[in-house]
Amino acid sequence: MYFYVDESGHTGANIFDDAQPIMYYGVLSSQLNVDDVARNAVTELREILGVKRLHANELGMGRLVEISKGLIHLQENLDMRFDFHTLYKRDHALICFFDQVFDPGVNSAVPWSSYLSPLRYILLLKVAHLFDIETLKKAWSARIQINEELATKELLDVCKTILERIEVIPDKRSRQIISDALVWVLENPQEVQYNPKSKRDSYWITPNLIGFQQVMFSIALRIKEGKSHFPVIVVDQQTQFNKTQCSLAKFYAQLSGRQYDLGTGLPKMDFTGMPITPIRFQSGLNNVGLELVDIYLWLFKILFEKKEIAPELHSLLSSLMSSCTYNEISLSAIEKRWTEWFENLPEPTPEQWEFGKEIIKNNERRRLDAIATSKNRQKLRSGLK
Repeated sequence: MYFYVDESGHTGANIFDDAQPIMYYGVLSSQLNVDDVARNAVTELREILGVKRLHANELGMGRLVEISKGLIHLQENLDMRFDFHTLYKRDHALICFFDQVFDPGVNSAVPWSSYLSPLRYILLLKVAHLFDIETLKKAWSARIQINEELATKELLDVCKTILERIEVIPDKRSRQIISDALVWVLENPQEVQYNPKSKRDSYWITPNLIGFQQVMFSIALRIKEGKSHFPVIVVDQQTQFNKTQCSLAKFYAQLSGRQYDLGTGLPKMDFTGMPITPIRFQSGLNNVGLELVDIYLWLFKILFEKKEIAPELHSLLSSLMSSCTYNEISLSAIEKRWTEWFENLPEPTPEQWEFGKEIIKNNERRRLDAIATSKNRQKLRSGLK
């Protein structure tokens, strides 16, 4: 199989750009080498428009309509598939804060059951209520800050600020877990390892790389469906993130075929089908597959933003809809998915109730033992009232 990957909404670590709040990735796939098989047809389409390259943003809707029949013909002949991925950048900043601060492997004040189970998403959504945009910006600034001293200062400021707002959380148990976790960070900021050690390390937590993780897993699913053993993956060339994308792909290749439990009730981390062949980086100026995925990504983005699509292009998109996979990283997507999951849980049996109570009891004992050693716990709390 052949895969062609493009992105849109790239702002790097500057994730608070109001003009580009979402990171988009598109993946075009086919059993055929699109760059080879479609080259002559795409050359003809360029000649119709009098351009050297089919770049959707430059062509606009009107000019794409002029070649819509040719694009539909290509799509049918090559049996192409398209997968679409989105990441809401501000939500990503909040999720980054939560995963660093509330991981019980680091923060002893957090019960294991509150993070290594679907309960983590309830806790995440409650923590989100403690943030305004300025506090979120400071949390992200600390997350990507290489200077350890500055990062620690900003992290502590964020923890103090949201701890002062803890009363907006309605239930007592959540207030207890969140406030204890924040106080623990105030006392042990170095244990959190909140910031990267180098500029290169910071690339791993940008929307570009988190979105690319979605891309790799969607490619793995397509490979399993198509039973392809030697896929060719071509990624649009750009200077800033290609090296880190390559490192991620190599790391995933080492895990190919494995599965890992993330916690009770959580989906497995499934690397089955993950490609082991190296990804390639090419310019869209030199690869027809990248030229076409640029068009599909632009159109799907227009559709996603609920903007008008020319009628002549509807059939181009509708034929892909039935096979398209869509993945979204956002707080609203998390809330929707896990609200439905909790609502459909069966009633536990008496034995399950007793087993659950025992787990909670043991978790709470471990948690209380860990925070009991905090000498300044009460002092910190009283000083923030």
